[in-house]
Amino acid sequence: MIKIMKEDAIAFELALKIVDAAVLSKMQRHLKNIEIAVLKGALSGQKYDKIADDCGYAHEYIKHDVGPKLWQILSVSLGEKVSKNNLMAVLAQRAFAESQGVKEKAVISYLPSPISKQTELGALEAPVGLIALESPLYIERPGVESRCYEEITRQGALIRIKAPSQMGKTSLMVRILAHAKQQLQFNTVALSLQRAERHIFHDLDKFLRWFCTSITRKLQLPYRVEDYWSDTFGSKTNCTAYFEDCLLPNLHGILVLALDDIDKVFLHPEIADDFFTLLRSWYEEAAYGDSGNPNWQNLRLIIIHSTEVYIPLDINKSPFNVGLAIELQAFNHQQLLDLQQRYGLDLSENELSELMQLVAGHPYLIQQALYHLAAANLTLQQLIKTATTDAGIYCNHLHRHLRNLQEHPQLAAAYEQVIKSPIPVELEQLSGFKLHSMGLVKLDGNQVIPSCELYRRYFETHLKT
Repeated sequence: MIKIMKEDAIAFELALKIVDAAVLSKMQRHLKNIEIAVLKGALSGQKYDKIADDCGYAHEYIKHDVGPKLWQILSVSLGEKVSKNNLMAVLAQRAFAESQGVKEKAVISYLPSPISKQTELGALEAPVGLIALESPLYIERPGVESRCYEEITRQGALIRIKAPSQMGKTSLMVRILAHAKQQLQFNTVALSLQRAERHIFHDLDKFLRWFCTSITRKLQLPYRVEDYWSDTFGSKTNCTAYFEDCLLPNLHGILVLALDDIDKVFLHPEIADDFFTLLRSWYEEAAYGDSGNPNWQNLRLIIIHSTEVYIPLDINKSPFNVGLAIELQAFNHQQLLDLQQRYGLDLSENELSELMQLVAGHPYLIQQALYHLAAANLTLQQLIKTATTDAGIYCNHLHRHLRNLQEHPQLAAAYEQVIKSPIPVELEQLSGFKLHSMGLVKLDGNQVIPSCELYRRYFETHLKT
């Protein structure tokens, strides 16, 4: 037995042996390849972006999906809180204890009750955020993924993905980026505009500097924004020159730039028109090469937004009327049937219909329901009976929506009209679009209706303006 002191670093081979054995014992599965890659990178002191680049995955996927879930799995398997920061210490202490023949302490289970059916899923994880690339729980929309994979190969490609909140936009985005990186060897960057601080959106120059700096960092290129920012030219010209002369030439290949939560810009008219005009000009340069600079042919764009474009834009300067438009829809009956089978469930046609009637095929709400049913936490009838109560599985989700509405009284008043009306309601355009982006209503021309029975029942009793 190799002697290991508590404070010493631990060899990766030994760390992997300890972790994999613990996960196998607790979760009845071995570590996945992507989890091993994150474990190795974390033990080497690498940041998530470096780990993602080394293993060929999108930065956002590793940082916000694989990494956090891995620490949760290790916490459960090892019986103590594990994070990226304390990983080395936890494993070194575990190795030291094993080398001294110390009996491993009892593991506290943080998982739901054991599932009643054996499935290929192994230990279920609560579906929160994007669906992991390797997860069998991702349901494809017929023709959508394949069309996006084909489109991203085209010169000047621009893919626009639109859907309300929690419909699967980011999960689709990371799959397009993974395909572009792994199958086509493209450079990829995913940039969420939610990451920008509020004050940045009030000044175009500050916003475009943040934009260029963020992309440079994600590509791990030398920071040279100041070298290309001149007081002689405007912000859009400086930003374009930075892409044209610094970023694109140094990549030696295709760059797929995915902009998530781009409708955050809609709230800031002081920058919106200029920024969207800039994106449209880059699209035209990439697609048609009017400037004669071949580097623009290496740019592909993906734009993700939750609602309709409600700001006035010149039709010839908008990026929202060109490229490939993808609008994600709710799950249909066949997709629900497919997903429940992946969870190892065997619901009857009547039970599937009851669930669809409650949540209207909303992907996030469907995933939550099937997860709890598969984990044997409750029956479908219990789920439906408690769905709108604080004892129900949707309580946190519903509370979050309620808080958002209460913080915006005008929006709450508009939604109260929708909830109380037996027929579709015509709202002021901005209120309708905002409610739609939250996933609370369905658009029916110029009118709206509640997006599902769950929301109608809950907000009838809880929304009092």
